[in-house]
Amino acid sequence: MAAKKPAKKAAKKVAKKVAKKATKTAAPKKAAKKVARKPNAAFMVALKPSALLAAVVGDKPLSRPEVTKKIWAYIKKNGLQDSVNRRNINADAKLLPMFGGKKQVSMFDLTKLVSKQLG
Repeated sequence: MAAKKPAKKAAKKVAKKVAKKATKTAAPKKAAKKVARKPNAAFMVALKPSALLAAVVGDKPLSRPEVTKKIWAYIKKNGLQDSVNRRNINADAKLLPMFGGKKQVSMFDLTKLVSKQLG
């Protein structure tokens, strides 16, 4: 009779594993609903660009995303992105004063420099 007890325990373990697998495959997960993102109100406020920035994007008030789009359009139009390291922006006569006299800045620094010119 001692040999029957371990066999029953093993059978119960196998039955539990099978039941556990069945519950995993039987209930498909529901797809998460996609919710449209709302733009942050702080980014959508129209800000007046400084005289240095106005030379590139114009002098009417613009939101931060609009300013970024116009600056990148200017950079691409004039071929100011560095050909070797594409993360760097080369300054021309209009961008040089805005970059604080630096001839080349990183695209990550560009946001910081533009923020100083909006107000």
